Formats: sequence, structure tokens, C-alpha cells
Amino acid sequence: MIDFFLHLDKHIGELIRDYGQWTYLILSVVVFCETGLVIMPFLPGDSLLFAAGMFCNASKDVPLPLNFWILSGSLLLATFLGDNVNYHIGKAIGPRVFNKANSKVFKREYLEFTQDFFEKHGPAAVIIARFVPIARTFAPFVAGMGAMKYPRFLMYSVLGALLWVGVCAGGGYLFGNIPIVRDNFSVAIIVIVVLSVLAGGLKFWKHQRDSKKAA
Repeated sequence: MIDFFLHLDKHIGELIRDYGQWTYLILSVVVFCETGLVIMPFLPGDSLLFAAGMFCNASKDVPLPLNFWILSGSLLLATFLGDNVNYHIGKAIGPRVFNKANSKVFKREYLEFTQDFFEKHGPAAVIIARFVPIARTFAPFVAGMGAMKYPRFLMYSVLGALLWVGVCAGGGYLFGNIPIVRDNFSVAIIVIVVLSVLAGGLKFWKHQRDSKKAA
């Protein structure tokens, strides 16, 4: 069962066959947990959305299609709720749960990685982190710890959710049945992350340049 959920992106066909319309809820719960609970960064993310989107496009390889709009709406809601729950958990308990470097549940290196991510990319880290494993789960938590005020976080969270679900689930729907795309989706995600990081870096460089000119 644990292996099934850890590799749920490879078992969506079985999920649809066995649970039918309940598949939307099951996928949404997994996305909510991966986004909203800092103890579950190991759950599938990008690949799960891509595979789910692929099963919205009926073909000989997908005999039991899902409805793309229902899927997208449920995944967006799950992502939004997960982000907000995670933010408020971070605000409530803060760094106290990470006081032990070798905690079996809360990995301090994950927290430090995400804090560095915020320092490098600023508020845009909430959007960029959606495409980065570990950071995707910890970014809302770190934002709640004080990295970002809630109204601003909310805006970036909504934009990030729309982009993440749109790119991953939409990509699966449009291109998932093309073998070369399906087999190299992880490469596409890496390209998206690199472009996002470059955009954030360019913004930071311009800010530094303008600050020096003003000084």
C-alpha cells in the first residue's frame, strides 16, 4: 500500500478502474498532503499531475478517461488548501519542531534548503518552489515562519497553483500520449525550473543594480 501511494503516478489506471469517480478525491488528498504537510515531501507531485492529465485524454492507451476540468478544479483546490494549512502550521509552531538536526520526522536540512531558496528568489520562491521537490512542501511552511506576510503569500500561492496545475496536468492532457514527451517529462520540468530560476536571478540582479545607482 505504501509503495502504491509513493508511486501513485504509475497506478492511476488501476485507481480509476477500482474506484471510478472517487479517483478525483484520492488524487486531491494526495496533492493536499504533499503540499500541506511538511512530513510528506516524498509523495509524488509533478509526475502525478502529468499522469492524471494524460488520463483525461481518451485513447487506446487510456480506456477510462477522467474529466480534465473536474480534475483541474479539484487539484487546484487541494493545492490552495494545502498551501494555506502549511502556512498557518509554520506560523503556529515555527522552528521549534526543527530543533534537532537528526529528527526522524522533520529533516532540518529540508528547512535550511528552503530558507536558502527564499533568500535567493524572494517572494517568487513560492511560485518557483511548486516545481522543486522538497521546496514545494516546505515553502509555505517557511513563509508562515515569517518569510512572507499572509496577503502577499496568498497572491503568490494562487499564481503558483494555477501555473503548476496548468503546466503539469495540462501538459499531460495535451502531450501525455506522445511517447517522447511522456518519457522525458522530467526533463521538461527541469527546463521550467531553470528558466524560472534565471528569471528570478535576473530580477534580483536588476534590483541590486538599481539600488547601487540610487546609492
